[in-house]
This record gives sequence, C-alpha cells and structure tokens, in this order.
Amino acid sequence: MREAELYSKLPQKRVRCELCAHRCYLRPGQAGICGVRRNLEGVLYTAVADLVIATHVDPIEKKPFYHVLPGSKSYSLAAPGCNFNCRHCQNHEISQLPHRTEKLVGRHLRPEDLVREAVATGCRSLAYTYTEPTTYFELMRATAAVGHERGLLNLMVTNGYLTKTARSSLASLVDGANIDLKAWSDSFYRRVCGAAGMTPVLDTIADFVARGIWVEVTTLLIPGYNDDSAELRELARFLVSVSPLIPWHVTGFFPIYKLTGVAPTPPETLKKAREIGLEAGLHYVFEGNRPGVGGESTYCHNCGELLIERYGFRVIEKRMSGSECPRCRKRVAGIF
Repeated sequence: MREAELYSKLPQKRVRCELCAHRCYLRPGQAGICGVRRNLEGVLYTAVADLVIATHVDPIEKKPFYHVLPGSKSYSLAAPGCNFNCRHCQNHEISQLPHRTEKLVGRHLRPEDLVREAVATGCRSLAYTYTEPTTYFELMRATAAVGHERGLLNLMVTNGYLTKTARSSLASLVDGANIDLKAWSDSFYRRVCGAAGMTPVLDTIADFVARGIWVEVTTLLIPGYNDDSAELRELARFLVSVSPLIPWHVTGFFPIYKLTGVAPTPPETLKKAREIGLEAGLHYVFEGNRPGVGGESTYCHNCGELLIERYGFRVIEKRMSGSECPRCRKRVAGIF
C-alpha cells in the first residue's frame, strides 16, 4: 500500500478521490469502486502502485492503434482493478479481481524493470491496457516518465472516465489514447458498465485531442444493446465535431462474461457502422474482430489509395511515403 495521488482530505477522516469521474467519497475503511484505492484513517492508499498482473508483447494493432507506428510491437501491461464493471468485459478475471478477493496477485515491479524489458523485446511503445489504467495511475505515470527517457511512446487503452485533474496530470506523458466510447447512451453506461453516463468520456476525447494527444476511438457493437443506427450516427457526428481525423474502430462482440446469451455481432452490422462513420465525415473507420471481412485497411481519405493493408492484427503491406499518400501527397493523420 502506498499513499495515492489526486485526492482531497475531508473532515472526520473522510476523503474524496479525484482520479476518475466517480469521485468516490470514502469513509475510513472504505474502498473505491475500483477496489484498489482505500481510505485508511483519513489517508487514501493505492494497492497497485507497483503491482503488475499482466505483461505481454503485442502487435500495436491489437490495442487497437492503426495509426500509431503500424506494424510495430507494443509492451502491454496492467494492474488488477477497474472503475467499471462491464457485463461484457473480456478481461474480467483481472479487472474484477479486487471484488473477488482481498489478496491481490501480481509482481512487484519497478518502472525501470518494465521499460528495460520493453526495450529488450524490441517494443517501440508502452501500452497501459487490459484493465483500466486510470486505476493504476501512479504506476502508469512513473513508468511513462521512464519510458519517455528511453524514447518509447506511452499509449493508454482506456474507458475515458477521467477527471480533468487526472487528464491534466497525464497530458505531458501520454502520446496516444484509444478511448472506448461504449455507446451513445447514458442508460447503456448505467445498465451495462456501472457508470453514471457517457459525458466524462466525451470530455476526455475532446480534451485529449485539444491537448495534442493522438486519439483513436473504439465502439464494441453488441446486438440489441448499442447498435442502433440512429445512435451510431449521433456518435459519429460527435467524433467529427471534435476532429474528423479520429480513427473509429467499430468492432465485433462475442458472447462472454455476463452476456453469454447475446449473439455475436453480424458482419453486416460492422459494415453498416463503417458506412455511417464515413458518411458522417470521418476519414478513417475500421471494422475489427472480423479478420478478412474487409474494412481493416487504411485508405487515403482524399484519393482512395490503399495505404496500409491489414489482416487482423497483421500489417500485410505499407505503401505510404513517410506519413503521406504516395499518389496525391496528402498527409495521413497519426504517428508514423
């Protein structure tokens, strides 16, 4: 346990966490919604300041980032815990671990150890992923600082449920973020994710883009839950209003965790969502979790030239000239 960052001390040894948009108000002995931050006698402590439960070397496309160093490897890491309780979480074994046991598992690792391993395995970036990186804020910040010193990019894969204070604290360290915009529906966030609504996520997307952080957005389409065409149009219009350069990943759902009775997403739904995004004015819309069905590759938004051909998480061919289309010389948005 280590004293947490970003909280306020209140009378009667109570505290308010200022890390995520839940802003948990905690009496002595209480833990936050994330399960890893706890008020001990008027001081907020985190149990995951150096506790790592998962590390992997992944293709950066798996995060997914399609316009950040395509074809490169990303050193991915996570700590236990999450500030959401999504009924369809594919990593629920580790994200919900603090709610199932008081004894958290993992390895106690220093930021220097994590960065050294990332460099040794040929990775060009660090990805804070699998669970919600906001909940292991202290570990992420410390590792990100060392990563920058070694020339690595720092990438968040996040639900975007951050406070303005947390976003400001991360601004100089985070190079890119893939933000889940899970639905265009407050009721979806309440019923399916255990959050109050989508507004904090919209704020994070707009704020990160304004700060110059590269942003890609992912929406997992669950049949009958968040795949309504009218809602998807509103979602796409919002992204365009922030920046038409935001890549939007519309990905396929498979039954898992507490949504095992829901059918997988039909390929036609992904195709329709991609068309909605492009019609709204987004330059880059990708279909995910369905290798080979189309919609995975990057095309020039100006002339339609195929720029990056993909199959699943694999880059087949890159045809760009630096960060430009080789045919019309238009710049392609991203980090290349």
